Formats: sequence, C-alpha cells, structure tokens
Amino acid sequence: MNIRPSAAIRQNYNEIAELCRKTSEPVFLTKNGEGDLVVMDIDTYNRKEKMLKLREALLTVEEDRLHGNEGYSISEVAAMMQDAIEEVTKHGNR
Repeated sequence: MNIRPSAAIRQNYNEIAELCRKTSEPVFLTKNGEGDLVVMDIDTYNRKEKMLKLREALLTVEEDRLHGNEGYSISEVAAMMQDAIEEVTKHGNR
C-alpha cells in the first residue's frame, strides 16, 4: 500500500503518477495524518470500474436465479465469460 501526505501530490506529481502506472495500485493521500484522497492511473481505474460492473451484473443474475427466473445455458455463460476476459485482457495490456 502506497501512502503519501497530500502535499506530495503538489510537490511530486510526476513521481506519484509514475508509481501509480508502474504498480497499477492506488496511492493513498493523507491530510493531517488522516486518509483524504486516493489517486490511481486511468487504466487501473477503468479496469476496476469494469470489474465492478461485471460483479453487479453477476449479482443481478444470481438474484434472478434465486427468484426462479430462467437463466442462461452453460454454453451461453461460458461465451459471455470468455468475452469479458478478452475485453479486460485487451484493455489491460495498453
């Protein structure tokens, strides 16, 4: 986990930006010793957003299944999962 004081973003923007890109991890900024902001590179942010949307979709499907709604066949799910993996892989290698 990378933690820096909030003043570091003003003084060392390029260093923090490079750290975010290099590690694909967020940098946590503190103000007066307390957590204040989180900074991450755009590719990592986009991947995390896509994963959250996928989790939301999976949760919705599971809720539908629990309520007795008809779902997808195994081959349909396998195809959707393969598409999702390809999409994340394609955008993760920029």
